[in-house]
Amino acid sequence: MNSADNNTTLSGYTATNLDFSVWDADSHLYESEEAFLRHLPKKFAKDFQFIEINGRKKLAIAGVITDYIPNPDFAVVASPGAHEKWYRGQNQGGQSMRELSGKPLVPPEPWRTGKGKLAELDGQGIHASMVFPTLASVVEARLGHKPESIAALFSSLNSWVEDEWGFARSERLYPVAMINLSDVDLAVKELEVALQRGARVVGIRPAPVPGPLGGRSPGDREFDPFWARVNEAGIFVCLHASDSGYDDMSRRWEGGAKEWIPFEPTPFKACLDALGRAISDSLSALICHGVFERFPNVRVASVENGAHWLPPLLQRLERVYGQMPGYFKQHPVEQFRKHIFVVPFYEDNIRELAELIPVERILFGSDYPHPEGLPHPLDYVSEFSVLPPADVRKIMSGNLQGLLTGARS
Repeated sequence: MNSADNNTTLSGYTATNLDFSVWDADSHLYESEEAFLRHLPKKFAKDFQFIEINGRKKLAIAGVITDYIPNPDFAVVASPGAHEKWYRGQNQGGQSMRELSGKPLVPPEPWRTGKGKLAELDGQGIHASMVFPTLASVVEARLGHKPESIAALFSSLNSWVEDEWGFARSERLYPVAMINLSDVDLAVKELEVALQRGARVVGIRPAPVPGPLGGRSPGDREFDPFWARVNEAGIFVCLHASDSGYDDMSRRWEGGAKEWIPFEPTPFKACLDALGRAISDSLSALICHGVFERFPNVRVASVENGAHWLPPLLQRLERVYGQMPGYFKQHPVEQFRKHIFVVPFYEDNIRELAELIPVERILFGSDYPHPEGLPHPLDYVSEFSVLPPADVRKIMSGNLQGLLTGARS
């Protein structure tokens, strides 16, 4: 049952009577064109180019035009919350996602600049927020064969974020430094730079790490230098929804274009659930390949992946442990509950989630200002109203505050 359909409320909280500071685990910025280009060495320039076609900016990656994000300069965007009916399964009119998007709007300053974002948070009643880039999710799936290029693009992006936003601005804005693991030496180097800049969190893609011989798990011992430094530094790692390459599965059944177009779903693609499979597989890999056993201080947050995939994953981990207990020093379900944080969608069953993992491992994330979120971030309060007040305070405030300021529970 969807918590939004449950008339029984416990917390009594509304968007106007909160008695705690709100910490948002998922907001976004819309990058300018120079975000990836300002600090990019010239030898990588042909791997990421903005070009004009019929009066519109398009993005060419490694010489191939991508439609993954149709307007990569973000000259106009959909309004926040425009897709709410879609994600709640209330699209009785059968409109496409593009039709639901309505009239596009020009992104205001708060969606482009750190200074503007702080003012917006004040107006929204939010104290602090993690901030993710929007365009970064296009890079890795299309440049997996060029790890140096990915590393250079993420390094350039992170340097631009440092220039324009800062990584702990006013101790309220916490942009996520993006890192690719393909070349572990470059990954550790970028992690060190992020730490020097004051970053409190870094992000990796929830997907196999590409390589010349195919993919490999991010939990492979090859990447231990990265996890060891994360473990030592006390920061945490986010696995934010991205193009994880799972659309390949739908093409085996339906054919179609050679890249994932997020806003052109089909019923069969929805049933395949590429988003849920990618995060479920990625977290399984970290657990089964021993990251948390080798590095007990590592904490990972699943962001913008929802929580619908969690019940079957925990069931599978329980079964796997019953079949092969000798592979684990600690029960894999307990590893999940200790090390992994989950940001649910508003359409998820919050009561069920709080029964599956500790409330100390649930985070509030608005996805603002993307159309997949809600028009106003604090509208999420009603989704958590099925929980006691103390639990709501943890989810919307204390849990993320502890992660970002170093406190641990």
